[in-house]
Amino acid sequence: MPAKKWFDNDVTLDLLKSKTVAVVGYGIQGRAQANNMKDSGLDVVVGLRKEGKTWDLAEKEGHIVKEVADASNSADIIHILVPDMEQAVVYTYNIAPKLSRGKTLSFSHGAAIHWKWIDPPKDVDVIMVAPKGPGQRVRELFQEGFGTPSLVAINQNYTGKALDIVLGMAKAIGSTRPGVIETTFKEEVETDWFGEQVDLCGGTHSLVLNAFETLVEAGYQPEVAYYECLHELKLIVDLIHKYGISGMYNRVSETARYGGLTRGPRIINSDVKKNMKKVLEDIQSGEFANEWLSDYKKNGKNSFEKFMKELENHQIETVGTEIREMMWKEDDGH
Repeated sequence: MPAKKWFDNDVTLDLLKSKTVAVVGYGIQGRAQANNMKDSGLDVVVGLRKEGKTWDLAEKEGHIVKEVADASNSADIIHILVPDMEQAVVYTYNIAPKLSRGKTLSFSHGAAIHWKWIDPPKDVDVIMVAPKGPGQRVRELFQEGFGTPSLVAINQNYTGKALDIVLGMAKAIGSTRPGVIETTFKEEVETDWFGEQVDLCGGTHSLVLNAFETLVEAGYQPEVAYYECLHELKLIVDLIHKYGISGMYNRVSETARYGGLTRGPRIINSDVKKNMKKVLEDIQSGEFANEWLSDYKKNGKNSFEKFMKELENHQIETVGTEIREMMWKEDDGH
């Protein structure tokens, strides 16, 4: 059954124009979404810690800024955009006491609700609008008159108006221009984490490192290996993004087409797919969520420092820094 979709002409902002939206957090997504909503004519207040680094920035960009509890108290919709691991604490101490009947609790990622790190009362709406792009791009495309597609979901519909609210939120940040697709909190979390781990971040970085090491260990120059295994990856991804996988193959050389089609499946084969399925099982069962939450509680942001240091010290990063600096100088005309 095809996913349900909505576009700009399907949605109005009438309901949201009478409400106040508290955007909690002013990081990459918070900043983009708050500015887009303000520019769409919504009444937006930004909720931050008084001593936080982004308080002054939010004020300079024209927002009313309050501490999180005050912002939550004054708002009809509380849109939580602080990092996943901080959401439960922020909710418990600053938002829950101000979450009166009929208000809306909103997210851009479903983890805290799906894994029950946050357990909202039954007399509020719980929704999600999840842009499929980084915050900077959410803002850029909005300013260009377009937008970033989003997934939307409803976890609780106490007022009976949750669908109108979540679609209005999506329209206000520009997402109904390209279109929004209905999902569930469960589907969004599990597919989002899976994509990050096996493909977009983890899989790509591991594939690139292993390809680079294979060439260098065979005696090829690291700089040449960098170009072939990392630099040109963007060019291929851009083609896939615009034309699809088959469209990409129709736009590369015949040798690249034949080699990719015949050798690619030898690299990413059934054994790799088995590993992917195990990663998905760990996500679905909650094993990864429990591991990540436990590690974060123990080590905070140091949870990934060891891995980051290993990566930063890798030869591909050293070589890459030099090559990128060279290319930037060329781009600047120097």
